[in-house]
Amino acid sequence: MSLTTDRQPWFCSGCPHNTSTVVPEGSRAMAGIGCHFMALSMDRSTTGFTQMGGEGTPWIGQQPFLKEKHIFANIGDGTYFHSGVLAIRQSVASGVNITYKILFNDAVAMTGGQPIGESAEGHSVIQIAQSMRAEGAQKITIVTDLPHNYDEAVDLPIEIEVRHRDELDAVQREFRELKGTTVIIYDQTCATEKRRRRKRGTLQDPAVRVFINEAVCEGCGDCGVKSNCISIEPLETTWGRKRTINQSACNKDLSCVKGFCPSFITVEGGTYRPTIRNVDAASTKPLLNKKSELSSEQIFDPQLPNLDQFPSGYGIVVAGIGGTGVITIGQVLGFAAHLEGLGIVTQDSAGLAQKGGATWSHVLIARDQSGIRTTRVSTASADLIVACDPVVGSSKETILKVSAERTRVALNDYSSPTAEFVKNGNWQNPADKCREDLLVAVGQKQNNLRYLQANELALKEFGDSLYVNFIMLGFAWQNGWIPLHRASLIKAIELNAVAVDKNKTAFELGRRVAFEQTNGTVGANYYLNENNEKQMLFLKREGFASVFSKRINELRDYQNSAYAKEYEEFVKLVRERTSEKLALAVAKNLYKLMAYKDEYEVARLHADAEFNDRIKNMFEGDYKIYYHLAPPIFAKTNEKGELIKQKMGPWTLLAFKVLKRLKFLRGSFLDIFGNTAERKSERKLIAEYKSYIDEVIKDWSPLKEGLAIQIANVPESIKGYGHVKEGKMMEARKDWLRLIARWKIVESE
Repeated sequence: MSLTTDRQPWFCSGCPHNTSTVVPEGSRAMAGIGCHFMALSMDRSTTGFTQMGGEGTPWIGQQPFLKEKHIFANIGDGTYFHSGVLAIRQSVASGVNITYKILFNDAVAMTGGQPIGESAEGHSVIQIAQSMRAEGAQKITIVTDLPHNYDEAVDLPIEIEVRHRDELDAVQREFRELKGTTVIIYDQTCATEKRRRRKRGTLQDPAVRVFINEAVCEGCGDCGVKSNCISIEPLETTWGRKRTINQSACNKDLSCVKGFCPSFITVEGGTYRPTIRNVDAASTKPLLNKKSELSSEQIFDPQLPNLDQFPSGYGIVVAGIGGTGVITIGQVLGFAAHLEGLGIVTQDSAGLAQKGGATWSHVLIARDQSGIRTTRVSTASADLIVACDPVVGSSKETILKVSAERTRVALNDYSSPTAEFVKNGNWQNPADKCREDLLVAVGQKQNNLRYLQANELALKEFGDSLYVNFIMLGFAWQNGWIPLHRASLIKAIELNAVAVDKNKTAFELGRRVAFEQTNGTVGANYYLNENNEKQMLFLKREGFASVFSKRINELRDYQNSAYAKEYEEFVKLVRERTSEKLALAVAKNLYKLMAYKDEYEVARLHADAEFNDRIKNMFEGDYKIYYHLAPPIFAKTNEKGELIKQKMGPWTLLAFKVLKRLKFLRGSFLDIFGNTAERKSERKLIAEYKSYIDEVIKDWSPLKEGLAIQIANVPESIKGYGHVKEGKMMEARKDWLRLIARWKIVESE
């Protein structure tokens, strides 16, 4: 059986390392011990690593033999305090050209969030700066997301600058030209610690939320490039793949809004009232059969496994995503068994698995402690797999524990995007393949594999996907696959003392789904609407007629009837002269080019009543909406000549409502936006596309249909705005020239 995919550990949403580990073009960095080690597997020009305390020292031996004159070295604050300062001292003594980036995250996040240093208040940035000055660093600069925190710092040496993190690239470019050992102290609190402190009430939770208007979004992925954030997820719509923000995982770093795209809005103030994501339909449909209104008492307890039949222990493997509470489920199971006086052994994953990677909790329960002879579930010895994530649930590590003769699987059928999506915008969700792999592993026995859409259920009921694991626990228990009493599990949840009421509710919700599935009231893959009718969760593929008519109507709204007629006549010509498959490709891609998102269109889409009502329904109280735009008329540019986005206030919506009414100016001599290079190129691209399709029509042959569709689909790769789109258009034109050249010489494809 081939493995579908895996979950690569990644920086948390809002992690400082998403920004701090980036180096300027033409430079490279060395890795070290800590979370920042993961930069080795990212597009960060980071190579090599050493033991703790040896960060950067290989460069001492390398530099005399290389043309390269400078290097960066990443070192965490915990490592610095432990022994890393000795590596910096050695570099100073050797006189090599190196810049140490001391990544001050305010906690040792990988091992529980302990403060840095031996004192209760921890070791401060200013103390580190003073130490580096004493060690002989040639230049020291503090880079931070909160530079105003240093406005009244009295102990900071006057020659040490404090710069905003947005200036990191400029600071690094300056430092790589300096001789000797230099130090950049990057100060930003660990995202995991921020989340912990906000939950405990020791850190204020900023009243700000980021949203993407999917109608404006082009799906270019520049937001992911800028932020490296796994909370940016794919959103499948009628108009193709867009982006959305996972509000449950977002840590409010706001780096994503730096992506060159006008689709981002931030909502500040008010109280967030979470609802389920749904683009093409109202988000008011219940997930369960609400007509039954079953209470917990009305759901019959299942027959539990008899531990006398498992003298060596009943083996449970909880598989899921690190940092989401998988280990907590193992602890709850373990403590519930302890409350019943049973034998219990648990073993958990740790380390980088916490950072969005695959993690497991092994639980062995026996009538007597002496019956358990191992510390983890052995190969082909699992009695139950609680697969809180299908990717981890179907991974090699999990599958090895499965026996077709004995194993049951409770599966969450929703797969959160893996880190691969950050690197590959065309990543495909493997959830269906994962389920198929698990079904094969349990010997094609349908009753041994039961599943539900736990993420959507958690979002609908709680507005937060973090309750998925307790839903899965209740689901597995109600199926009769956990040899513990409900009262013990509820008591263990209470003793865990974290979000007790919601976790208990999630457990009962999972029970209810299992009960209704068993009684045939609700299926695993469906929502139920008010008429108790099943609805698929995924979009169906549209046929030519639907695609064509929908885009004609959209172009009327975009410009006018004449513009839509131009589109209609051209696509009809393609359909008459060629094939329906090619006409479908042209219908989609010609529309994409003709409906280019200029200022008038962005204004129309942001002013859309449906979008604004959706935002309104998510918030209560006094809140304001801000837009992040780069108007070409007055936006500033960076050193590369690229427009810089700026935050614009609620008044922008009024401007949008005015601007959308001026769409009749589009392309005329009165169009103040139409003379930019981007707009001229977009209009030219429409004519070029039509000429290429005309060439295909002129020399049409059914034998060359595959190549013709490739030519027609080239615009699929043209995404984004401004300089992002410009690069995509250049690539598309190269593809067309290559494909048209093939078209002229081949007889069939």
